[in-house]
Amino acid sequence: MSLLPIEVVTRSAGETRDVGRRLAPLLPPGSLVLLSGPLGAGKTELVRGIAEGLGADAGEVASPTFALVHEYGTAGSPPILVHADLYRLLGNALGSAATDDLGLAEARDRGSVVVVEWPEGFGRDRDAVEVEIFLEDDEARRIVVRRAS
Repeated sequence: MSLLPIEVVTRSAGETRDVGRRLAPLLPPGSLVLLSGPLGAGKTELVRGIAEGLGADAGEVASPTFALVHEYGTAGSPPILVHADLYRLLGNALGSAATDDLGLAEARDRGSVVVVEWPEGFGRDRDAVEVEIFLEDDEARRIVVRRAS
């Protein structure tokens, strides 16, 4: 992923999804993506693009806010993409122990790309890719992709 950092401004959901599609080939199996941004910024739309770029059905991608984790891929195979939304765990007194039972480390070990929305409190990994979406105005989003610090 020597092409990082990347910074781009998008002006539509389609453009945000396209950023995810272009990011997907830069994510080798077992990658961890830490995805941050305010509610309504387009995080799930970006994940749809990543799913599409990895060969999963982007139409199946939905925010896992209530389920916490969704897996995407083909039946009978390890998932290509594991998408976690930790919003409901923010401020959890258990800290990162609350995420240990989600199976995200095991998914990475199996070669799934793991995308974590609302990663505050999630353990940091020096090999992770951080994606942050900033609201510039009603239409524009600034998307910054970099190596974890």
